[in-house]
Amino acid sequence: MNRIVHPIEQESFRRLRTRLDTSHFAPMTRAVVERVIHSAADLEYADDLVTDEDSLVRGHKALHAGAPVVVDVEMVAAGITRRETVCHLKDAKSGPGLTRSAHAIRLAYEQVGPGALWVIGCAPTALEELLTLDAEPALVIGLPVGFVGAAESKLALRESGLPAVSNVSEKGGSAVAAAALNALLYHPTSEENA
Repeated sequence: MNRIVHPIEQESFRRLRTRLDTSHFAPMTRAVVERVIHSAADLEYADDLVTDEDSLVRGHKALHAGAPVVVDVEMVAAGITRRETVCHLKDAKSGPGLTRSAHAIRLAYEQVGPGALWVIGCAPTALEELLTLDAEPALVIGLPVGFVGAAESKLALRESGLPAVSNVSEKGGSAVAAAALNALLYHPTSEENA
């Protein structure tokens, strides 16, 4: 099903491309970089994002094949269009050495098991918890924001070798994480190109 793009969005992407040449990026990477920049109006993401085209292609394929999408907070879920998500933050409880966000990730993994796409845009502790699980993710979009633990958790994600989208700085957030997933949702499948 082709998505109808609003004229304001079309103009926004046109202006983005007049300010930043994204033509050198591979197709999926370009889609993610542009959508993230669009969501934050922040051109610095072009140099801050860390992606791998092969991982994005595999994540795109899993997403369009129906793999579950797990988010750390409802704000991320609210930003993801055209797809149901799993979020257990309301069911989670904090405890000694365990944040609510980390517990929510445990609960989500118990529900979805391996092969999901994980979209973390708020809590570094959620990303840290995911890295302790044997989740075998299709893709991790790890873009938590903040001055405490955000950059460190994203570095740990990159060092884990898991298929991922992350960024180097402390920037991130729910809108940016949702935008990265939406880029994969909106990118046409090979069937749609045929």
